[in-house]
Amino acid sequence: MGELIARTPLDGFEPLTIGDVTLSEVDMGVLTSVAPYKGQTKAIAAALQDAHGMAWPAPGRATGKAEARAIWFGRDMALLAGPVPDPSLAQHAALTDQSDAWTCLHLSGAGAEAILARLVPVDLRGSVFKRGHTVRSLVQHMNGSITRTGPQTFLIMVFRSMARTLVHDVQRAMESVASRG
Repeated sequence: MGELIARTPLDGFEPLTIGDVTLSEVDMGVLTSVAPYKGQTKAIAAALQDAHGMAWPAPGRATGKAEARAIWFGRDMALLAGPVPDPSLAQHAALTDQSDAWTCLHLSGAGAEAILARLVPVDLRGSVFKRGHTVRSLVQHMNGSITRTGPQTFLIMVFRSMARTLVHDVQRAMESVASRG
């Protein structure tokens, strides 16, 4: 019997730096969608705080730190990224493992906003889209999630099947921005 080997969506992808911006694959750990049962939003918020030390994310926000985040993922839904969900959360919400479903990339550097401006139909300038802000939007023609994790750093997530397309589209935008500098 053959042995299965877990691979990331971009297995072997080396960080790509063009100009002053770097695109790199990031391992977010376990990814779990958390969808509260009817009437359980306050209870899941308390359980998430008790179990993982982070608040339930408000719409358009992410809470926690790099190794453990709760990212708003749509109406009454969050994505717990990092830790294995504490079993107590299952009393208040449906938990679904999404670990193999998403490609996660960091885009960082002074030109990151300009690059994303070519790909995302949302204003991601730091004056309006601050650290901890997140949005579900199109990334070029793919459904995705963009979260600002630092002054010049974004977490970009798209479905695993779109991993290479995302890299291609971001690389072209990076080249375009770099050529103007």
